[in-house]
Amino acid sequence: MTGGYFLGVDGGGSKTAYVVLDGDGRTVAEMAGPSCYYFAAGIELLERVLSAGLAGVTAAAGITPAELDHAFFGLPGFGEISADMPLVREIVRRLLGHDRFTVDNDMVGGWAGAFAGQDGINVVAGTGSIAYGERRGVAHRAGGWSELFGDEGSAYWVAVQGLNAFSRMSDGRTPRGPLHALIAAKVGITSDLDLVGTVVDRWAGQRAVVARLSVTVVEAADAGDAAALAILERAGVELVELISACRSSLGYREGEPVAVSYSGGMFSAPAFRAAFTRALQAAGPEFELRTPIHGPAVGSALCAMKAHGAALPPLPAPGA
Repeated sequence: MTGGYFLGVDGGGSKTAYVVLDGDGRTVAEMAGPSCYYFAAGIELLERVLSAGLAGVTAAAGITPAELDHAFFGLPGFGEISADMPLVREIVRRLLGHDRFTVDNDMVGGWAGAFAGQDGINVVAGTGSIAYGERRGVAHRAGGWSELFGDEGSAYWVAVQGLNAFSRMSDGRTPRGPLHALIAAKVGITSDLDLVGTVVDRWAGQRAVVARLSVTVVEAADAGDAAALAILERAGVELVELISACRSSLGYREGEPVAVSYSGGMFSAPAFRAAFTRALQAAGPEFELRTPIHGPAVGSALCAMKAHGAALPPLPAPGA
């Protein structure tokens, strides 16, 4: 075995994943913990979550943080509040006890995992959404502008569109389909207007809690609800717009093929993945959809290997 231990951390809106790879790129330990998205709860949450996760995954690997050759922390929202960036780095430095680490946005680990570090564009549709690509050493991101005025095509966005469709069905602006009863049952209301009190007051519009309703929208689409199906189709189009923006900014020539992949919980739903695929195919034959090679946590660990100067493991054989 080639020596060394490399930690990858993939922070998300619903969970944080950790993986330790050895010098040959083999998984030594992995685990998942709570979300480290701290924008609403305060930066103290970040340190608390990462401390527990780091202790857990290194113990599972039979090592200490001091034995990590390099660690890559892909954190949601990193880079979007400039004043927080040195604070986040100091938290990581304190937890590790050394400076052998990199902190970046979680989109980078998603891209690195999907393509094992090769050129291409990866789109994330988890609690939020963002696209990130690299080509010949040039990088570009599109999206990720928060749930308030962005994150199109994400779980949160799908859930909010579903809530809007429920309201339209309730007051007669839209024909009532399966979505209406499914959301009422999921939220636990018998009076439609109680949806306002639940989502706005009791849930306080919490990002992760609202985003869970995306599962109900997908269930409604699977049941044939026209409004839910339309939401998934629009989500696919929105995500392809992010990819197209990256493609243009990365300098791809007209007709030049570009590898496209994906990560994030929304893609675990076949109906959502199918809607995205249709939108990508409609955008043109130059977009070549590829199944992700690795998950974002492994991608983050590969970034750690690259930052350390270690050789990346060979790409898996086709069909492997």
